[in-house]
Amino acid sequence: MRVEAEIRALVESITPLDGLEAAHRARCLDWLAGTDDIFRRAKPRTPPTHLVAYFLLRDAEDGSVLLVDHRNAGLWLPTGGHVEPGEHPAETVRREVVEELGVPAEPDGPPFFLTVTPTVGPPEQRHVDVSLWYLIDGRRGQPLTPDPGEFRAARWWTPAEVAAAGPGTLDPHLPRALAKLAAG
Repeated sequence: MRVEAEIRALVESITPLDGLEAAHRARCLDWLAGTDDIFRRAKPRTPPTHLVAYFLLRDAEDGSVLLVDHRNAGLWLPTGGHVEPGEHPAETVRREVVEELGVPAEPDGPPFFLTVTPTVGPPEQRHVDVSLWYLIDGRRGQPLTPDPGEFRAARWWTPAEVAAAGPGTLDPHLPRALAKLAAG
């Protein structure tokens, strides 16, 4: 099975949390059916819509998640990255967790959440990220080496801190992703 077919199957397997995720899932499936190139070929926006694998490093004990203050986005985000041509998104997670946090890790399963999000920044750099969200088991205090070239800082956020964060602080879909995890 080609990786594009596997990605379509992953997207089809995601049960939406709400109407917005259902709309994103439908938009993603339409996009997958209508394009022959889902991978970023050239930074920042070729093609203008491309696949991303996010991963939430989560401490199951208190539900906190590791977020990074992303230099380009100007937001606190989950870690992750663009899926390379021909790469399976789970492999992207394995690669990016080493590159961005300096530790090996495995996704806890298939993606649990899906978003389709226009990026921020100058118009000539804006594009649309189709993001598959994975979960990785972590723990506060585990040794990490966040990439200083990509991130200003990294820290653990409790669900209450995420809920209390001001607009424009976090990835706009993060509270919904945490709600989906909490709902099981």
